[in-house]
Amino acid sequence: MSTAAQPVAPATDRRPPRILVVDDERSMRELLAIVLRREGYEVLLAENGRAAVDLLEREPVDLLISDIKMPDLSGVEVLRAAKNIDKDILGIMITAFASTDSAVEAMRLGACDYLSKPFDIDLLKMKVREKIENRQLRQENLLLKRTLGLSHQFSNIIGRSEAMLSVFKMIETVARTNSTILLTGESGTGKGLVAQAVHFHSLRRDKPMVSLNCGAMPEALLESELFGHMRGAYTSADSNKKGLLEVAERGTIFLDEIGEMSAVMQVKLLRVLQERRFRRVGGLEELTADIRVIAATNQDLTRLIAEGRFREDLFYRINVIPIALPPLRERREDIALLADHFLAKYAEQMDKPITAISHEAMELLVQHEWPGNIRELENVLERAVALESTPTILPDSLPPSIRGEAPRAASAPADGLPESGFDLEAHVKEIERGYIAEALKRAGGVQVKAADLLGMSFRSFRYYVKKYNLR
Repeated sequence: MSTAAQPVAPATDRRPPRILVVDDERSMRELLAIVLRREGYEVLLAENGRAAVDLLEREPVDLLISDIKMPDLSGVEVLRAAKNIDKDILGIMITAFASTDSAVEAMRLGACDYLSKPFDIDLLKMKVREKIENRQLRQENLLLKRTLGLSHQFSNIIGRSEAMLSVFKMIETVARTNSTILLTGESGTGKGLVAQAVHFHSLRRDKPMVSLNCGAMPEALLESELFGHMRGAYTSADSNKKGLLEVAERGTIFLDEIGEMSAVMQVKLLRVLQERRFRRVGGLEELTADIRVIAATNQDLTRLIAEGRFREDLFYRINVIPIALPPLRERREDIALLADHFLAKYAEQMDKPITAISHEAMELLVQHEWPGNIRELENVLERAVALESTPTILPDSLPPSIRGEAPRAASAPADGLPESGFDLEAHVKEIERGYIAEALKRAGGVQVKAADLLGMSFRSFRYYVKKYNLR
């Protein structure tokens, strides 16, 4: 995987197509070997069905050409074994004893053609060439789809720091398992992007991935979104509705901010993880949940457990594979890469000829603490591109907080400053803490409402709640 922007597509297999010829007649085996090798194919030979199966278990094969009637295993039985080993293998059946039943069975198992002896060698060469080309085209198309999908999903996971290399390695290691994953890290560190990368690198990538923010909605609505509901379950439930567990069947569900989930919902989610079954709200029928769960939180769940706010048994169910994402201030070597990435992104979106970040501006970006992490950096670059009028981002286009300047405020009264002076930073923090606490109180503890009272985003407000250890 590329550590800067895109994963590298695997190299294509350069060996010639490999064909296994199975026939109990030596003369037929030798004839087909000569003809097919002249066409540029690699040819393996087996004198009976059992020898063919042994070869198939040891060697990858693109095309099977087999006589149907043989003394030990029939060609149909060899084809069945081949399909169990590689479901995409192609098969051409040949026989001097044409049988409708055997032909039907061979085609049912996936034989792509059926020829009767004696057959035209040129016709066989044409059919072999056609089948091999079709197989290669399908493989190339599948590889392209997967590579495009993965490239898109990894496009914003950027980093070359040791911390991020460890994250990339973990994604590649665990993505193809079905184990539950817990992503931890501060707000804005990219937990959602990592969840997408895990899904699109997994065996479930062709099925849906759905996301649910557990802290952004009240309990009743969260239950309906997750499990679905039946008509009449609520006053406004005028029809049956599928929940995200059903929508994500055989795919992945991403439960963001799981630490915000209520105690009642924690119990219900625990049952899903234990039994892989659930009921819609107001329903009696038990539904299965064939899903991969990825959970995320910016909170310390062990502390929440100690405080009685998170179930210990649920924690052990979701913490099967923990992946911790580092804050941006702990991987400063990645800031320049990320900044250049966002510069290119927004310069293109706004159609502005901005191609670089000045040395002074980059120094300011690298030195900033980034409490909002990657999300904050992206917002800063979007603002800078919008304001900049030259081909290079200059310090003046960065926010005052990045430049180390205090925001302008009304002048303090002359008698408001004690003769001995005072700690302005501590005083401002105390005022800030007071407003955050008062907003929480007025909103009845609902952080979304409290954030609105202060004109802040929900994520920024939550950061300050954690910073000042408020509830």
